[in-house]
Amino acid sequence: MNMESCFNTQLSKLQSHPNYQKLMALPTTQRWLTIAALFLASQVLVFGLLYVIFGKIVVIGFFASILGGLATGVGALPALFLKDVSDRVFNSLLGAAAGVMLAATAFSLLTPGMAAGKEVWPDSHAGMFVVSFGMFLGAFFLHYADKNLPHLHFNEASDATLDSLKRLSLFIAAITIHNFPEGMSVGVSFGSGDMKNGVVLTIAIALQNLPEGLAVAMPLVALGYNKWKAVGIATLTGLVEPIGGLLGITMVTVFKPILPIAMGFAAGAMLFVISEEIIPETHSKGRSRFATFSLMAGFIIMMMLDNLLG
Repeated sequence: MNMESCFNTQLSKLQSHPNYQKLMALPTTQRWLTIAALFLASQVLVFGLLYVIFGKIVVIGFFASILGGLATGVGALPALFLKDVSDRVFNSLLGAAAGVMLAATAFSLLTPGMAAGKEVWPDSHAGMFVVSFGMFLGAFFLHYADKNLPHLHFNEASDATLDSLKRLSLFIAAITIHNFPEGMSVGVSFGSGDMKNGVVLTIAIALQNLPEGLAVAMPLVALGYNKWKAVGIATLTGLVEPIGGLLGITMVTVFKPILPIAMGFAAGAMLFVISEEIIPETHSKGRSRFATFSLMAGFIIMMMLDNLLG
C-alpha cells in the first residue's frame, strides 16, 4: 500500500467516526474552539504526567525535541510560494546542515559524553572506550535500519525505475528513519542535566531539519499535492523526533550510568547520517564548492554558538 492510499484509508476511518461527525456538525467558530481546547487539554495531560513522573528536565527536553521536529515543517513553508529551488541553493543548505551537525556532534555529544564517562570511571580511560563503543552501536543501528526498512537515499530519489509516488514515499520514509536518532540525541543531551548542550543541540537539529522539510514538500507539490497538505506531510516526518527525544531523556534520567554510551550512540547515529546521506547528496551532481564552504560556515557558526552559550 503506497503512502497516498494509506493516508486516504486512515482519513476515511476518521471521517466515519461518530465523534468526528459530531465535531464537524458544529458551527465553524465553535468547532475550531473545541479542537483547540482538546489539543491544549492533551498537552497539559502529557506534560503534566511527564513532570510528575520524571521532573522538569524531562518536560523541557521533550518540548525541545518537539520544536526541533517542527523545524521540518518550517523548512517546508517555501513550497507554498516557490515552484523550484536551484541545486546550488539546496546543496548549500544541506552543506550548512552537515557542518552544523558535525559541530553539534563533537561539542554537544562526544565531549560531554566523555566527561560523563570520566565521572563514572574517574581512575581509568573506560569512559572514552564506552563512548566509542556507543558510537559504533549508533552507526550499526542506522546501518541495520538502512538495510532492512524500505526507503530511498537522497541520491536515489530520482531513480526512473520507480513511479514518482512510490519513489517519494520511500524517500519520506528515509527522512523519518533518520529523524528518530536526531530526536534521541536532543533527549540524551537534556537528560545529562546540561541545559546548554541541550539548547545547542536543539538549535543544530532544527537548522538541519530545514532543508529536509523542503526536500519533502517540493516534490509533493510537483506531483500535484495541495501545498498545505505537502507542508503537513513534511511536518509529520519531523514529529518522530519527540518520540526519540522522550526515549533518550527518560532513559538517561532514570539510568544515569548509561549516559556515556547513550551520548556515543546518538553521536554515532548522527555521524552515519551526515556521511551516508547529507554530504554525498551535496556532491551528487559533481563537486560543489558552495556546499563545501557552507559546511565550514555551518561548523564555525555552531562552534561559536556553543562557546557563546557556555
